[in-house]
Amino acid sequence: MLKMAVTRFLLCRQSLALSPKFMYFIRQNKIKGYEVPFSKDILKIDVQAAIEKITSAIKHQIVNILHRRGAVIGLSGGIDSSVCTSLCTRALGKENVTVIFLPDRDSSAESLRFGKLLADSLGVDAITENITPILEGAGCYRRQLEAIREVFPEYDDNWKCKVTIPSILQGDRLNVLRLTVQSPAGEQKTVRMPLPAYLKLIAATNWKQRTRKAMEYYHADRLNYAVCGTPNRLEYDQGFFVKGGDGAADFKPIAHLYKTQVYMLAEALGVPEEIRSRPPTTDTYSLAQTQEEFYFALPYEKMDLCLYGHNHQIHPAEVGSVIGLTAEQVDRVYKDIESKRRGTKYLHQQPLFVEPVKEIRKD
Repeated sequence: MLKMAVTRFLLCRQSLALSPKFMYFIRQNKIKGYEVPFSKDILKIDVQAAIEKITSAIKHQIVNILHRRGAVIGLSGGIDSSVCTSLCTRALGKENVTVIFLPDRDSSAESLRFGKLLADSLGVDAITENITPILEGAGCYRRQLEAIREVFPEYDDNWKCKVTIPSILQGDRLNVLRLTVQSPAGEQKTVRMPLPAYLKLIAATNWKQRTRKAMEYYHADRLNYAVCGTPNRLEYDQGFFVKGGDGAADFKPIAHLYKTQVYMLAEALGVPEEIRSRPPTTDTYSLAQTQEEFYFALPYEKMDLCLYGHNHQIHPAEVGSVIGLTAEQVDRVYKDIESKRRGTKYLHQQPLFVEPVKEIRKD
């Protein structure tokens, strides 16, 4: 009855400026006879309803499914881990949430400052674990150096580096990363890496994410807590995580939300404005690096709209008219989305069995 009433109302008032709650209701219930027009507001949601739904789910999952006492979050000082920490604190109480700061020698001091700012504002327990000695012992930095020297023999520990991708807006691209190095004098050089050197560099660097996750699970086991994963929908969909690293978790409370929506929650949850206004970074290599230049085709606010458009079969020209790109450019982004899904399918793949073990249920 409610759907019928709303449908009649909307059909009679097609020109009505819909509130986020109405738009969210229409999309969720797929009301026939009315479609929300594509615009920059298409991702607006009922923020309070979303917060209530997520916090209720966290509490149920922790207590009734995982049978744990609380949550551990690796807090980077970024928007996603800050929102996850805030949601867990609301759901479980600050006394049942522990955050871990996990810097290494390449981490930005700003990341640690933002993480502490969020932890202090919530009053949650916080632990700092510098993972540099572990990475040194495993040979992470040495192996990175060996890979880089295959391209730049002069590179040493006094230089800095980052990995980037070419812009997709200038033409079709291959998702092959390029290495940028900076000398002590500030001179930068960029080249496309040979495949063996590229694979070695990425493999060595992935140790960082895997070491951080191992440390999170140490504290989770010690406290009988569950580990919270912090990917948003864009990251989860496009495989922007390390298997066995930041991709590993017991629950992922914001994986269904576009990053734009995560920012909406952040404001409502009271995440400090300094954190909300900080550009998303990887904080992985010694040179500063945004997520856009490392992995995604566009800034997150445009990438979100392209992902939504692709998911809902919206024509590239319509999406382009809203975000200021040509239909051809949006079509390239659509193809890049599909390419990343194919290329990262392995990251989502569960271990393969020869025969199922029927006695162990996966649900």
